[in-house]
Amino acid sequence: MDLLLWGVLPYVCVALLIAGTVWRARFDRFGWTTRSSQLHESRLLRIGSPLFHFGMLFVVLGHVVGLLIPMSWTDALGLSDHAYHLLAVSTGAVAGVAAAAGIGILLHRRFTVPAVRRATLRSDHLMYAVLLGAMVLGLTATILNSTGQTGGYNYREGISVWFRSLFALSPDYHLMAGAPLAFKLHIVFGFTLFALIPYSRLVHMFSAPLAYLVRPYVVYRRRDPKQSADRPSRRGWERVS
Repeated sequence: MDLLLWGVLPYVCVALLIAGTVWRARFDRFGWTTRSSQLHESRLLRIGSPLFHFGMLFVVLGHVVGLLIPMSWTDALGLSDHAYHLLAVSTGAVAGVAAAAGIGILLHRRFTVPAVRRATLRSDHLMYAVLLGAMVLGLTATILNSTGQTGGYNYREGISVWFRSLFALSPDYHLMAGAPLAFKLHIVFGFTLFALIPYSRLVHMFSAPLAYLVRPYVVYRRRDPKQSADRPSRRGWERVS
């Protein structure tokens, strides 16, 4: 079971992620959308969406730092293990609470606003269930670990080392045997969410409008009334001589 969960499942989920993304890009370009429901309701969306997206951004950054940066690197920088965990828990708690509050508002909006509820697909129900489960389990694991109810387990010596071994295509799945149950469930839900990305509205995360930041400005100029009076009127399809 350990081999299947921690040595096979991650690669299956990544394969589904890559294959599904390529398939959507080639054969479902018009379906590659967030299916925005802003026209149906915008008041709750203006509150919940920024909370969720910015909260998740910092949650993801926290996971990247915690999983990919070895303890030896932070030790070399003079950052003690206690200081690291204090910083990680404090910033992660703020980001996690913001993301949880945001998704709570968005779920309330989706199931209480009739027009938004009618625009909800079956894939949305599955996506929201897995996303909410991953978030709740992540917060639960953080609380249990911070309050000492996991027996002093240090995920940087177990889960982080296992996660980095996946990139070497030699998963050290034995390290996951001693991980608390909350961490294991959080990881399973997390990889399942990765596999669902290309088959749900979450695929829009690969279409961030970065070009918007560097696009040319749209310049609006007011027409001179004197020139407008001297200019002969013409139909839109007529060419200027």
